Amino acid sequence: MAVGVSLLTLAGCAAPETSSATTYDDWESVLADAEGQTVQLWMYGGDNQGNAYVDDILAPAVAEYGVTLERVPVTDTRDALNRVFTELQAGRSDGTVDLIWVNGDNFRTGKEADAWLCGWTDLMPSTLGTDPDDPLLTSDFGTPVDGCEAPWHKAQFTLAYNAEAIPDPPTTLEGVLEWAEAHPGRFTYPAPPDFTGSVFLREVLASVSGGADNVPAAYSDEAFSELAPRLYERLGTLAPSLWRGGDTYPANEAELGQLFADRQIDITMTYGPATLTDLVADGTYPPATTVLTLEDGTVGNASFLGLPANSDSIAGAMVVANTALSVDQQVAKAQPDVWGQFTVLDIDGLPESDRAQFDDLPDSPVVPGYDVLSRNAHGELAAEWVPALDEGWRAGVLDR
Repeated sequence: MAVGVSLLTLAGCAAPETSSATTYDDWESVLADAEGQTVQLWMYGGDNQGNAYVDDILAPAVAEYGVTLERVPVTDTRDALNRVFTELQAGRSDGTVDLIWVNGDNFRTGKEADAWLCGWTDLMPSTLGTDPDDPLLTSDFGTPVDGCEAPWHKAQFTLAYNAEAIPDPPTTLEGVLEWAEAHPGRFTYPAPPDFTGSVFLREVLASVSGGADNVPAAYSDEAFSELAPRLYERLGTLAPSLWRGGDTYPANEAELGQLFADRQIDITMTYGPATLTDLVADGTYPPATTVLTLEDGTVGNASFLGLPANSDSIAGAMVVANTALSVDQQVAKAQPDVWGQFTVLDIDGLPESDRAQFDDLPDSPVVPGYDVLSRNAHGELAAEWVPALDEGWRAGVLDR
């Protein structure tokens, strides 16, 4: 991927000192300013269901408020953040990026650079539907959210397998790796820093460390030096048994999924398990595709909509984020044939009529409910772990 501006070299850039968002005392003022604005939402463009949801469902909903929503597809969230940093460095207060689908290390980097507008989410009426104490919404990979991004949906890292090829599946992550070694060429994972490849590293780190509880959430050089060598040793031992002998890796989740669709491998992985439903229904994935629930659990997190501090459509962006968090949109997005994403709303705290909308959602024949997927789940490590593990993998596994 060609990146024109380094995130790290711009980490000290400053956001505009003042913003019109600080003048909003009530939601009616936001709605008044938002009318006629165009909001550009920069988001990963490789998810066809996500693209269709934004274009066909979310955009018409915000149009009712006089806001035009335009989706800007990117291959990497860092592309969007780099654009923000470039414009901030140039002193632009009329930024061209109005919302970013973001979480994790990208959110942390933006926050350290004061690139996000903060303290605005409490003004959104839809925020009342969330649990203010939900740890997935108050902390993003160990970085306090502080009203600098609006929650959008929850995710659970998930492995899926072809039950026709694997009639007796493993039940732990170490069991998955042992299965791969017993069946050379039938397993692989995306190369970090791809998002899915990175989370796979963190899952293996937890496994070789004796469980997620043995990996401190906060990053330190000492913890990395103590725990990471076992990770790279395990993945180095695994490498010859991978697809193409570990000489090459899929670049991203889409390429991994294509290998699974082509029956070149028998296990795939995703942070968006909802997509499995349609991929099986349309014949892309094997009809026997089954979610693999692991005894040791998997990582869960939430993703958000971040609002750059120099956006020229701040009110419109707030309206989009509020609409996206509404019950109607969260229900629509949760439909298996729409996007199937797990809601960030506190369902138990909603009025009965709203709870009923979630209760009436159809079950997926492929993907179990969030309560099953998140069983024994563990939280994300601090964002600082991500680049450290990714860089170590390149040196300790790929290039060795």
